[in-house]
Amino acid sequence: MSLRRPAKNQPENFEFNPSSFEAAKSIVAKYPEGKQQSAVMALLYIAQKQNDNWIPLAAMKYIAKFLNMPYIKVYEVATFYSMYNLSPVGKYFVQVCTTTPCMIRGANKLVEACKEKISEDESVLSSDKSCSWMEVECLGACVNAPMMQINDDYYEDLDKEKTLKILDKILNGEKPTPGSYRGRINNEPENNRKTLMDLKNA
Repeated sequence: MSLRRPAKNQPENFEFNPSSFEAAKSIVAKYPEGKQQSAVMALLYIAQKQNDNWIPLAAMKYIAKFLNMPYIKVYEVATFYSMYNLSPVGKYFVQVCTTTPCMIRGANKLVEACKEKISEDESVLSSDKSCSWMEVECLGACVNAPMMQINDDYYEDLDKEKTLKILDKILNGEKPTPGSYRGRINNEPENNRKTLMDLKNA
């Protein structure tokens, strides 16, 4: 695993906004007395969503106080898991799966599209600072390969042309429609379902 370091430029302060605060309180309340520190991962994710997809050190310190736990323990969690971004990634964070099933189905073309539209190198912000991209390991949508994740949404059954159109939308501040880009529902066969026809939601 590569060494993960926090960004050099850090904001001085961080605190949950009202909606994040209520969400955090709701999550902490689900844990038994004395076990509230177990909510640390969920609270880090809330902080990341609030802060344009990355977690500053000030947020880790805030969460440590919120959960009454040592700051170093929050830091250890945030720096260990790759789901937490330690430096700015932009409002739109593009993750391209390049594991074997996606690679075989043309994930390299999705990478080419990201290099053309966002930045030549991964983990580098676009010229307008709105987004960045990186290659990642399996995102669990192998049957709809190749695919990529933008923030919380999956975009599947892609090729370079479709990827370029999706990236154009996010660069224009629009939200592309997630899901299959070959018109499939979930991961049904290319030419519609062949089995379990009597079950509506199968």
